[in-house]
Amino acid sequence: MNTDHIRHILVVGAGTMGRQIAWQCATHGFDVTLTDADPAALARAAAAVERFAAGAVGAGALSEAEARAALDRLRASAEPDYAGVDLVSESVYEDPTVKGQVFAHLNTLCPPATLFTTNTSTLLPSMFAAATGRPDRFCALHFHLPVWTANVADVMGHAGTSAETLATVAAFARRIGQIPIVLHTEHSGYVFNDMFNALNTAAIGLVAGGVATIEDVDRAWMGIMKMPVGPGGWLDDIGLDTVWRITDYWAGVTGDPRLQQNAALLKGYVDQGRLGVKSGRGFYEYPNPAYTTEGFLG
Repeated sequence: MNTDHIRHILVVGAGTMGRQIAWQCATHGFDVTLTDADPAALARAAAAVERFAAGAVGAGALSEAEARAALDRLRASAEPDYAGVDLVSESVYEDPTVKGQVFAHLNTLCPPATLFTTNTSTLLPSMFAAATGRPDRFCALHFHLPVWTANVADVMGHAGTSAETLATVAAFARRIGQIPIVLHTEHSGYVFNDMFNALNTAAIGLVAGGVATIEDVDRAWMGIMKMPVGPGGWLDDIGLDTVWRITDYWAGVTGDPRLQQNAALLKGYVDQGRLGVKSGRGFYEYPNPAYTTEGFLG
């Protein structure tokens, strides 16, 4: 088992993360199939990938020929050819039952040698490792946004993951331009996200508790840390629906009153269709959010 045998990547889940992972793999020479149960999601992803290509060319990161070659290597399909898949990257809802069902289905379709990886942000691989049918060939390979510049990838196994799988997945991460961080034990939130989630929980909690507005939370962070964006802007970029699902899941698991209050606040935005950047409205309105305007910091 080594990266020389990895040529065809199947990315399951065509949302914000899945489409970026697919594009990153394609730009590094891999054949990629991006799939999703929702045809509309696939159409949106295909349009987004075209924008990624144009942006990369405009920024000088890729030539027009390199971008076109990457686009030619990437295919969006509701009915992928599973026979030639060497590695699966999964980015579906943050629900261990759903992820387990997806992997159980993939196990019946993919060759026995195919490696399975999950991009879960907060769940542990052990929660659904058994459902994969190949727990020794399964681990987390977790990316950050945007994949091509925030290029740190967490590699996290569970008790049944083989050392060979971890080494191969870490080597694959390097081949697609990532800095692999191999965790020594399962840990919800990995490394960066553990720190990042603590900040986000505090930021949302300050708003949900009526202590401050999201704008003032962001002003505090931006003014002191000298950053161009605060937690509210970051969360809008991730997607408030995604943040709500994660928060609501852990609120149910832990019974933490603060997480329950945070989930209720986020649900209000989601119910209004205010999902963040992808819907044009979240905590802020896009494409010109208030935190980018002159005078936001006073």
